Amino acid sequence: MLSKLLKKISNKDEQNKHLQNKIDLKPKITSNRIGDLGEYKINIQLDQLPKNSKYISDILIPNPKAKSGYSQIDHVVFSPYAIFVIETKNYTGTIYGNRGRAKWTVNGKFPMLNPFNQNYGHILAIKSILKKLDDSNLVSIVSFTKRSTFKVNEELRKIQSNDLIVYDIELSEFINRKINVLKLQHKSEIYTEQEILNMYNQLYEANITDSGIRKKHVQMLKENRNEEESENKKTGAVCKTCGKEVSEKVKQFCLSNEKPFNGNVYCYEHQNLITK
Repeated sequence: MLSKLLKKISNKDEQNKHLQNKIDLKPKITSNRIGDLGEYKINIQLDQLPKNSKYISDILIPNPKAKSGYSQIDHVVFSPYAIFVIETKNYTGTIYGNRGRAKWTVNGKFPMLNPFNQNYGHILAIKSILKKLDDSNLVSIVSFTKRSTFKVNEELRKIQSNDLIVYDIELSEFINRKINVLKLQHKSEIYTEQEILNMYNQLYEANITDSGIRKKHVQMLKENRNEEESENKKTGAVCKTCGKEVSEKVKQFCLSNEKPFNGNVYCYEHQNLITK
């Protein structure tokens, strides 16, 4: 009787151990995988595009005008009616921006480069490789996650624009809608299947895969970001409306623009409200 009881307990322990092993094997989402998961979501969207389209992701190509000497481009989509250059962002919060401004903000506090200006640099790098591209056939898309909210020019959400800001979950929808609009505008396809394949191959061959160069590029971006942050250190100047401290650059921008600021200093958020 005792031996049967001990055997039963032993079997129960084995079952619990096996169950714990299964729990431990369950994959966990760690912080260093968040970016990869974001790109995975984008790739799912791009896989939904028409079969006569092709896309290439995460390419590094030479760009003499960039500080690092290279442009790293998240995604390029080749379609018969346009080429889409996509920049992805992983910010959380409210994105304040104006197409004509060099700096945007997150939550009205944290400055970020105008992503469309950044993407324009990518487009120039692509054009240096694909020589015959026409600007009218290029569409710049900036994609944010749904953890963000847009407070930007209304035109950037209109499908007629060649500068589009979208959420990652609606990327394929916007591309398909844009293609449909272009179909109505053009009597025939702009790029043949062979031309799409040729452009794809040219960009694929130009892509730099050397890990050393890629690491150096990332390091230079970090150094540039640190320099920019040091330039944006607080100076004691405050926004007239909310009293929030602003950087020296923001202060000088307001003071150098008599209209519409009338010699006053405003934070990014309240600059946007004044200039609307």
